[in-house]
Amino acid sequence: MAQFQVSQAGNLLDLVGGTPLVSLDRIGREVFPSRIEAKLEGANPGGSVKDRPALWILRGALASGALVPGRRILDATSGNTGIAYAWIGARLGYGVTLAVPANCSAERRRMLRALGAELILTDPLEGTDGAIGRARRLYEQSPERYFYADQYSNPANWRAHYESTGPELLEQTSGRLTHFVAGLGTSGTFVGTGRRLREALPHVRLVAVQPATPLHGLEGLKHMATAMVPAIYDPELADEHVFVETEAAYAMVRRLAREEGLLVGPSSGAALVAALRVARRDRGAHVAVIFPDGGSRYLSERFWEEEAG
Repeated sequence: MAQFQVSQAGNLLDLVGGTPLVSLDRIGREVFPSRIEAKLEGANPGGSVKDRPALWILRGALASGALVPGRRILDATSGNTGIAYAWIGARLGYGVTLAVPANCSAERRRMLRALGAELILTDPLEGTDGAIGRARRLYEQSPERYFYADQYSNPANWRAHYESTGPELLEQTSGRLTHFVAGLGTSGTFVGTGRRLREALPHVRLVAVQPATPLHGLEGLKHMATAMVPAIYDPELADEHVFVETEAAYAMVRRLAREEGLLVGPSSGAALVAALRVARRDRGAHVAVIFPDGGSRYLSERFWEEEAG
């Protein structure tokens, strides 16, 4: 029987990062002898990969004096970064105001409000681009009231992954990684991790995942050709882009729950669809894929309703 040790009390902020990398043993059989491993970012304190950039952004703002007592943290978000700002802001004693598309899942809206965040819901048809525009206007109207975190343009976003996610993957795979797969939203995860991996492993293939169409149901991901492109995005970094249909991602989320025991969100499903395509094509590949969050914050969504086979 495994033995468990109780760790000493520490700062909750210090628990950001260090997430597990797990082998997908059942679904992965489809692409043997290739190997697929998933980095479970839902294991962060706030439940998503966005804890990393939010922490780096806010620590940088505190160090520079951009965030001072009396100012509120302001940004646009599809949900996960907002949750990260909200719990970190609560921990540090700062209020949080978020522009969020109105089609953000009900669970995420409840979580944000439970953590004390002020929500400004924007047109769902405009996606995160509409939320970005609203946040910018708020800041322009009252710059003295807010620290505008601007995750889509703030270099601390990608640097968080360059300094944490990338080194973790190198250690967890003993440098034997051949492919890295991650979705594009703000692009911080892909850009920061990809740059770090490319420095250490010049041969590694960097695969970016996007929705197949401009209108899609993959919260947090951007169809770059038709979206407002984040300032931190590096269009030259990816070796290839894989475009994933919404329904394929939903079906993969259900498979992960029922075959691997992993409850994850749609962006994780999309990333695995892409990883399987790559692993099937490049025989013998060692693929690491980012699963950005858990599925509990999407349980009200209808894609779960299909009966198990």
